[in-house]
Amino acid sequence: MTAASRSAAKIGLVTVSDRAFQGIYEDQGIPALQSWLDATLSTPWQALTRLVPDEQELIETALKELVDEQGCCLVLTTGGTGPAPRDVTPEATLAVADRVLDGFGEQMRAVSLKYVPTAILSRQLGVVRKQALILNLPGQPKAIKETLDGVFAAVPYCIDLIGGPYLETKPDTVPVFRPKSALRP
Repeated sequence: MTAASRSAAKIGLVTVSDRAFQGIYEDQGIPALQSWLDATLSTPWQALTRLVPDEQELIETALKELVDEQGCCLVLTTGGTGPAPRDVTPEATLAVADRVLDGFGEQMRAVSLKYVPTAILSRQLGVVRKQALILNLPGQPKAIKETLDGVFAAVPYCIDLIGGPYLETKPDTVPVFRPKSALRP
């Protein structure tokens, strides 16, 4: 591991899908998350990925491992947020949460409602576990991008407030909002 990779912000990327886990189709969630983060973040970062089935215990285990053992400051999940019986990502996320940040779920649904009326069926969440922010995102690549475009401006400052690394974005992408007192040169 190089010095640069040791200092890179660790970001967990989790796809929750029975069919992708079983190899019935290729996961598109993790590649969409990686592509969006590569295009947006100017801060060096390292992806730690997990592909898990729609099983609450396995989702909880993945989230705890990424935060507690791997030291991720941000974990983005994709999939499993709908009303179907096997959609248990929100339950798993709440089970490992120290705090719920209601505004993230509200804003993610508001963003999605601009594109599809079924956004009201989503149970997306934003929570804090230790020094990490966990966000439950939709499962489709287009919806992942739309949602991150709509909420990411608040993510770096949230991570600052919970003791994580100082994340910055590239010019002409999502502008990060921080109060003047929180800006670094």
